[in-house]
Amino acid sequence: MPRFALALALTALLAVASLFVGVGEVTPRALLWPAPGQDALQLLLVSRIPRTLSIVLAGAALGVAGLVMQLLARNRFVEPSTAGTAEAASLGLLAAMVLTPEMPILGKMLLASGFALAGTALFLGLLRRIPLRSVLVVPLMGLMLGAVIDSVTTFLAYRFDMLQSVNAWTAGDFSGVLEGRYELLWVALLLTLAAYAVADRLTLAGMGEAFTTNLGVNHARILALGLGIVAMVTAAVVVTVGMIPFLGLVVPNLVSMFMGDHARRSIPWIAVAGAAFLLACDLLGRLLLYPYEIPVGTVAGVIGAALFLHLLFRRDARLA
Repeated sequence: MPRFALALALTALLAVASLFVGVGEVTPRALLWPAPGQDALQLLLVSRIPRTLSIVLAGAALGVAGLVMQLLARNRFVEPSTAGTAEAASLGLLAAMVLTPEMPILGKMLLASGFALAGTALFLGLLRRIPLRSVLVVPLMGLMLGAVIDSVTTFLAYRFDMLQSVNAWTAGDFSGVLEGRYELLWVALLLTLAAYAVADRLTLAGMGEAFTTNLGVNHARILALGLGIVAMVTAAVVVTVGMIPFLGLVVPNLVSMFMGDHARRSIPWIAVAGAAFLLACDLLGRLLLYPYEIPVGTVAGVIGAALFLHLLFRRDARLA
């Protein structure tokens, strides 16, 4: 517990730093004694707090969604951005923008969730046809599936002259988050809590269909529930801030090194670590080229890819 309290304190420190980093002046002094023509309090309430909350919610939800997908696929190197789930959600978002551009944001999320669910089911269906599930073959197949779906999305966006809109929508950037434009991520928090509520059953599902059935648990029902959680979390994040790659892959793997494979014990740690990881990436993106900003999706992709390679090499060295 003291270690968990330390992790919470570190995440809270990063969140506080996120409130005061940016081009606009938001400092304790500016909040207490605002200069004429400057309203630091309004900037804090309208932009900085919603941005920080959205980062925390997205980081925690994506981390837990990555764990759920790894349990369902029974592979450590699978997550929504390496299984075609995020790309399928982007395709669903494009479909909503083309077919019903006036659709409310919740409707777009539901349509993107349906596409994400179909993409994830397709990925798991392809897995059943692979005779040898190598640790590398599974994520490689997921990346190829995601590339195919992304190519279809790009082609359709080009044909309908919406390529720039799709790229801007799915870039993985929190700079446009304002009050009233991030509340969909609270749905992702509820789904994260739902994953924690069924954590024991998800752990059993990760041991295989035969083992789960022998213990009297309906494997198909747990699989459908887990897929629904992953699809809706991914869609909520994609619709709100875009794609954040590799977070759901590296955070559960790092947590499992000292917490083991039990989902109920790991989920609180993964949620906190996911929030801290995304907060750190966002702060780094804001500070590297200050006063300009690098999208958090780019920073998370670079750092996540490096950690992904480290995890692969570490596993290979352990098996040698």
